[in-house]
Amino acid sequence: MACISHNLGASMKLGHLPVSNQRQFPNKISQLFFLQTNNLKSSKTFKSQNNSHRLNRFKSYTTIFNSISSDHLQERVTVLVIGGGGREHSLCYALKRSQSCDAVFCAPGNAGISNSGDATCIEDLDIFDSEAVIAFCRKWGVGLVVVGPEAPLVAGLTNDLLKAGIHAFGPSSEAAALEGSKNFMKTLCDKYEIPTAKYATFKDPVAAKTYIKEQGAPIVVKADGLAAGKGVIVAMTLHEAFEAVDSILVSGSFGEAGSSIIVEEFLEGEEASFFAIVDGENALPLESAQDHKRVGDADTGPNTGGMGAYCPAPVLTQELQSLVMDSIILPTVKGMSKEGCKFVGVLYAGLMIEKKSGLPKLIEYNVRFGDPECQVLMVRLESDLAQVLLAACKGELNTVSLEWAHGSAMVVVMASNGYPGSYVKGTKIQNLEDAEVAAPGVKIFHAGTGVDAEGDYVATGGRVLGVTAKGKDLEEARERAYRAVEEIKWEGGFYRKDIGWRALPLKQLSSK
Repeated sequence: MACISHNLGASMKLGHLPVSNQRQFPNKISQLFFLQTNNLKSSKTFKSQNNSHRLNRFKSYTTIFNSISSDHLQERVTVLVIGGGGREHSLCYALKRSQSCDAVFCAPGNAGISNSGDATCIEDLDIFDSEAVIAFCRKWGVGLVVVGPEAPLVAGLTNDLLKAGIHAFGPSSEAAALEGSKNFMKTLCDKYEIPTAKYATFKDPVAAKTYIKEQGAPIVVKADGLAAGKGVIVAMTLHEAFEAVDSILVSGSFGEAGSSIIVEEFLEGEEASFFAIVDGENALPLESAQDHKRVGDADTGPNTGGMGAYCPAPVLTQELQSLVMDSIILPTVKGMSKEGCKFVGVLYAGLMIEKKSGLPKLIEYNVRFGDPECQVLMVRLESDLAQVLLAACKGELNTVSLEWAHGSAMVVVMASNGYPGSYVKGTKIQNLEDAEVAAPGVKIFHAGTGVDAEGDYVATGGRVLGVTAKGKDLEEARERAYRAVEEIKWEGGFYRKDIGWRALPLKQLSSK
C-alpha cells in the first residue's frame, strides 16, 4: 500500500499543512471494515432471518478482519525523516513503499523530494530545535523519527525525542561520538581489539610532524571531529602531510572539528562499506556496498562525500562479511553496551580490505546511513523499512529480517562544477523527467536542488543528484544509470564516468 504522502507530496510551511491526516488501509482490510460498518447500520435488532445471516456474516468478517489486521494496524506509523539530501530522499522513497507507513514527512527536505511525491517536506522546521521537532511530532501523530545526517545526532536530537516518548532511529549524542570523534572510535578499537590502522592523536603540530617524519609517507591525516566528509587527507609525501597538519591545527581550516588530529598509517587495498542496523544489543547486517570517494576518474583528486556507489560489492564475499560482523561490528556493539553507551541506529563501517593480508580493517565509523550508499541500498530493499527501524528502536531486531531484490544497483552522483571546492549555485538542470524513464529501474534522488521562478530545477549544493538504477547484474545497472545521466541537461555539473571500475572492466563513456 502506498502511503498518503503521495497525495501530500509538497513542500509546506508549518502553518499550512493539510488538515487531513487520515490513515489509509490496504484494500482488502478496508473493504471488510466498511462492510462491517454497513452491516451494523442495516439493522438494530437482527431479528429477521436475513438479518441473522447478516449478523453471522458480520461475525465472520470480524474474525477475518482481526486475524488479518489487528497486529498490522497496531504497528502502523507516521514517519518524520530529518535531513534534506540524497540519503534522506532515498529513505523517504523506501518508507513510502512500506506497507505499515501511513505518511512520510521530511524536514527540511528539498524541491526534488517534494515534487517526487515521496514525502511532504516541512521546509521551515528547525531540525536543531528539539522542542519544535517534538511539538511537530505530537501535533501530527508522528510515531517514528529517522535522523539522516550526523550533525543533529551529535547535537542530541535523539536524546530529546526519547525523553519525550517518541521513537527515534539514530544513536544518542554520546553514542554518536563513534563518528563525532575519531579518537573516541580509535580508543574503543584499542580496548576491544577491533582491527584498525595504527594511529596517534595530536594537538601540537610540531609533535605531529615529528611523528609523521618517523613513520614516513604515504600517511593519512584526519581532523578528529565532523568535517562534512572532507576532513581526511591522504598525503603521498611528507610535504603534503605537513601541509595538512598546518591547515588543520594552525590555520584552523575545519574549526573546532580540527582542534586535534589523528595521524594514521596508510592502508593499501580496496575500500568497502558495511552497514548494520543495531538495537543496542543485536546487529542485523545490510547488503554490502562500495563508495567512490575521490572526485576524479580512476580515484584521483581530493576526497568528497562520495561520487557514486554500487551494491552489492563483490570485494565483500560472504566469508568476509561474516568476519566483519564477528571481528568489527559485534565487538563494537558489545563494547558500547559495556561502556554504558548503547548504540541504536545504523553502524556504517568504512573498511579497507588490506592488500597484503586480504583481511578487513576498520577505517572509520559513521553513525547513519552512508550517502550515496543509502541510495543503492534503498532501491534494492524489499522489506518494510518502517517496521525494521521500529524494531530496532524497541530492542526487537530479532523479530525481523531483511529481504533484498535480486541483482545489483548503482548510483552516479552529479555534482556542481568546482566541487568539493567552491562552486556556483543556481545553475539550471533540465530533462530530469525524460532521464528517469530513459531505462527501466531508474530513480533520481535529489541531494541539492531548488526550483527557480520559471519552475526549473536549479543546483543549490555541491552534490546535487544521485542517478540510481537497478539491473539484473552490475553491468546492466551501470549501463542504465549512465544512460539516464546522459539524458540530463546541466551545463554547470559533472560526474565520474567510471563508477564500478573496480568490479567491472572499464567502459569508455562519452562526456556530455
